[in-house]
Amino acid sequence: MDLTMAKHGSLRNIIVRVFSFAVLIFAARFAIIVTVRGGSCDSSDFCFFSENQNLTAPSHLAGDPFSGKNWRRSVEYYAASFQDLIAEGLLSPNSKALCIDTPTGEDVLALKEIGVVDSVGIFKKPSPPLIVHGEGHRHPFPEDSFDFEFSGNGGLEESHKQAEFAVEISRTLRPGGFLAVHMAARDAYSFNSFLELFSYCELIRTREINGLDSSTILEILMKKKTLISPPNRNSVKTLISPPKRCSIPRYKREIVKTAEALIIEEPLKPWIALKRNLKNIKYLTSLVDISFKQNYVYVDIGARSYGSSIGSWFKKQYPKQNRTFEVYAIEADKTFHEEYRVRKGVTLLPYAAWVRNETLFFEITRDPSKKVTMNGRGMGRINPVQTSSSHMGDKNKIQGFDFAEWLKSVVTSKDFVVVKMDVEGTEFHLIPRLIQTGAICLIDELFLECHYNRWQRCCPGQRSAKFQKTYSECLDLFTSLRNIGVLVHQWW
Repeated sequence: MDLTMAKHGSLRNIIVRVFSFAVLIFAARFAIIVTVRGGSCDSSDFCFFSENQNLTAPSHLAGDPFSGKNWRRSVEYYAASFQDLIAEGLLSPNSKALCIDTPTGEDVLALKEIGVVDSVGIFKKPSPPLIVHGEGHRHPFPEDSFDFEFSGNGGLEESHKQAEFAVEISRTLRPGGFLAVHMAARDAYSFNSFLELFSYCELIRTREINGLDSSTILEILMKKKTLISPPNRNSVKTLISPPKRCSIPRYKREIVKTAEALIIEEPLKPWIALKRNLKNIKYLTSLVDISFKQNYVYVDIGARSYGSSIGSWFKKQYPKQNRTFEVYAIEADKTFHEEYRVRKGVTLLPYAAWVRNETLFFEITRDPSKKVTMNGRGMGRINPVQTSSSHMGDKNKIQGFDFAEWLKSVVTSKDFVVVKMDVEGTEFHLIPRLIQTGAICLIDELFLECHYNRWQRCCPGQRSAKFQKTYSECLDLFTSLRNIGVLVHQWW
């Protein structure tokens, strides 16, 4: 009996050891295959799936809601959308297609199921065979690789590198190829900003369709132009000067109609009325979406100290839609220059904004009616010639520069540009120059202080002798700017 039991125990041990060894081999082989195939199990000799069963949900989606009914519903949604493009002759079974920033690959599978078998998606986390590693702003493919590219799932909208996103599509989409984009319905300003990002394409059509969650989706279809040089990914910011006497587009002129009303009657206490008006300002960024702009730039002309307007107003109060702005401070008064050397994120231009490059006389004016000046100094004015005045204090030679030409060299129509101008009367020279050169079309929003012979705060019934212009002339300046489509606000 003991011998029999011993034999059974020995046999059991052998079986257990053989089984354990088999399990170990099984696990090791599984680990090797999954590692080699990038997290995907599609080997027909091991994973028990034949090749014609590969086009299913990516393996990493097991347990994910999209791996079941919802995922299948998404595939059918995209399939219906792509079939419309096939019916229009914009997509064919012979097309080589790319889906950009697709985390779960429903759009890729939809293309394959309707016959566009040469389709692939890219995402930062690959899921072979549908999705390979890549990002919207960096495609792992050579130039002119695809006949059709698709961006959905909010990939372009949510990207923080939209300019590079557009450049990469230009690089990998062949001339004559089609680009389809699904995004949330947008305002006219945002839509036109989007089109400027894809200036190498011509717009074929747009239409509003229902999204998966019943929201309204804007479908945009474009065709890449032929015989063009694609933009360089290493120099996204191409300097394009606008034509002289530019025409501000209609959609921008429509925005001006929604701006706050101008103050028609001259204020008896302008130092109060104009500051109150700040509360009524309708900022452009509160009216439109600026997410499709390439760069964001703020230029403060006559910046004086950092706290005068950059720190106290623009940094704290101007609504920026979570965008980071490049800030330029233009200030000729050297008294304020040292302060900007320790300010990060602000580029100081220690010159005077003017209509040409030339030497000017910078005058620190002192109105005799004012016993106290700001920080011990009067307000600076520039003159092309030296003058004599009873209100003149210090006089210095400074370098003036052609502001309009400088602006055209720094920004393009693809950028979002905000300008604040407080130049002690020089606005009556600078504004005509901006219009003459076409640089005015590069400014999305202008905050302008117009200087005139306003009523004195110190002396009731007396006007300032510093400026010869009247309030009526200032109002004409504001009105003329709005009439041509410039969103200008009265500044104090």
